[in-house]
Amino acid sequence: MFLKKVEQFLESFMFKSRWLLAPFYIGLVAANALLLVKFVKEFIKLIPVVISGEGGQVMAGILSLIDIVLVANLMIIIIFAGYENFVSKIDTKGHVDRPDWMGKVGFSDLKMKVIGSIVAISAIELLKSFVSLESISNEHLAWKVGIHLTFVLSGIGFAVMDRLGAGTKGH
Repeated sequence: MFLKKVEQFLESFMFKSRWLLAPFYIGLVAANALLLVKFVKEFIKLIPVVISGEGGQVMAGILSLIDIVLVANLMIIIIFAGYENFVSKIDTKGHVDRPDWMGKVGFSDLKMKVIGSIVAISAIELLKSFVSLESISNEHLAWKVGIHLTFVLSGIGFAVMDRLGAGTKGH
């Protein structure tokens, strides 16, 4: 009897401890606001480049903006999915703008979205390097290609493990 009460207390305590994650998600929302500041700074810096008409630099600047947007999107996915998976369901009261994927992204899906986003961000960085080849050394470019390939192979590895894990009993 006493052990059952201790067990119930511990289980309740551990279940309620999920709320310790909420400040982390609030911090990610604040970090997204900081990314907005970075985006605005990059956008303002791009205006004179666009006016001067230097094609490669314009492309690199636009790719930098896309890079920031991809990171911000990834953070939103992590905030929503992480909060809903580990803290509490988000009640949007049936709001018409609620993303379709909200409430449907499990931990495995989140992992795949994160690695997919990292590969996409890495590809953007690599593309920026290709646009401005004259300002980058072959060694530096080789490192970027190698790192990108590592991300791609990691993504494939995660996908294979997910596929294998989905077919095992208990999933």
